[in-house]
Amino acid sequence: MILLVDLCYEKDSLSQCEFVHPIFDTLKRSGFSGEIRHFSELKRREWERYDRIILCGTALKDNYFAERIDLFSWMIECRKPILGICAGMQVISAVFAGQIVPQPAIGLETISIIRESALLGEPREIDGYHLHNFGVTLPEGFLLLAGKPGKVKAFCHPTRPIYGIVFHPEVRNRGIIERFAGLPS
Repeated sequence: MILLVDLCYEKDSLSQCEFVHPIFDTLKRSGFSGEIRHFSELKRREWERYDRIILCGTALKDNYFAERIDLFSWMIECRKPILGICAGMQVISAVFAGQIVPQPAIGLETISIIRESALLGEPREIDGYHLHNFGVTLPEGFLLLAGKPGKVKAFCHPTRPIYGIVFHPEVRNRGIIERFAGLPS
């Protein structure tokens, strides 16, 4: 079972239909089961019930989650695979002492994958859909998977299955979501 963490400003907001449900639907069509929970409702150690976790994106001007990074401290001890998409990547970066920085982008952009990984595969260029006002700095010790220093498109933890991508694979590149769902736990 995969936990999809809704990072939208309030539970059951209209934004959930745009940023959470398409991920849920992709998982379901691929034979994976998931459950959606709003980040403000997660109970202590609740993440332990799930095989893996996806932190979903939010609307362009919805940054409420960034005011509540303390609610994500569980990621420090969690050993489950975690994928942060857009706002979810921002959460991962902030939890692991990176920074959320202004970096607006809307639309399709070419993404240079520079390092092979279980999530993104071999180095190559892909097109990814962006819808964000903020990006991140690479947390210390994390590996840059796509982009370049100062314009991080994807990263991963060097020893744990923690990934962040700034683009939206639920719009384009749904195979990334499927690949994450199939990673070993």
